[in-house]
Amino acid sequence: MLQSRLFRLCSVRARCSQQASILQESNKQHVMLPGCRTTGFPSLSTDSVKMDCRENLRPFSYQNVVVMRHGDRLDNFDRSWASTAARPWDPPLAQQGRVRAFQTGSRLRQSLGFPIHRIFVSPFLRCVQTAAEVVAALSAVDEGFGTITGDGVTIDPSKVKVSIEYGLCEMMNREAIRLNVAPKDGKWGFDIAESEAMLPAGTVDKNVQRVYKELPQWEESNMQTRARYQQVIKHLADQHPTENLLLVTHGEGVGVALSSFKKKAAANEVDYCGYVELSRPIFKKELSFTSGEFDLLAHSGQTGVTYILPPTWRNDTSQTSP
Repeated sequence: MLQSRLFRLCSVRARCSQQASILQESNKQHVMLPGCRTTGFPSLSTDSVKMDCRENLRPFSYQNVVVMRHGDRLDNFDRSWASTAARPWDPPLAQQGRVRAFQTGSRLRQSLGFPIHRIFVSPFLRCVQTAAEVVAALSAVDEGFGTITGDGVTIDPSKVKVSIEYGLCEMMNREAIRLNVAPKDGKWGFDIAESEAMLPAGTVDKNVQRVYKELPQWEESNMQTRARYQQVIKHLADQHPTENLLLVTHGEGVGVALSSFKKKAAANEVDYCGYVELSRPIFKKELSFTSGEFDLLAHSGQTGVTYILPPTWRNDTSQTSP
């Protein structure tokens, strides 16, 4: 049976409680503001600031982070592909996936209300190909009618910069990558130079420092995977506080982005190219920046991601939600 194009997340209640504790750790502060008590967390370049410390400050700007799943993968449409593939653990996009990725990029360009400045991408082929289509749509000089993929699209490479990030990769365990397709010798064979060559010319930024210098170890636990995704999302945002980011990753990464920053929410399904939009205020303090907490901008189902809330929480928010 072909796998569904929807990524269904399991054990959502357990994951919520785990990520709540992870989020508490990631929001520790290290910059002292007048009248504020903070604790050390020197590994991040910006800090989350408690509401009572921010209430008299006006935001310098707002940072937006979009976390997206890749497009339709070929092995979910062609059941025989893996049996003859040289790298069966790393399927490309199906043609439908390329079309969906380009269309999603076009929709982001028209509907977000803010520009994307940087894109960070999982090294898996389906994510790199998704990013290539999205970049073409975001950077197109002319929005041509009838264009369904980025093939032949003239772009302005100054519009957005792209970098490969190992930390956004797939869950490195048998829950996400079947044992019968995982490399027996442990060599995954990712070539960053080859991946960068697939991206539109002039858009790759090779000077960005990666959060993860290499792939995570095989058979990382689900909890380690989720902690990794949250760390990487937060770290990338903190490294580029004055820029809006798009992170192209996998279904679980989108689920983590949701449940980490939407109180008591748990992702249920993430469609191909489904995404969540996060936004937070940025405050300028002398020569550094501090940040507020991320808020989720879209409601369940609006951007290809459905999530569930406890009944009492739904009742509380139903009166204020549009």
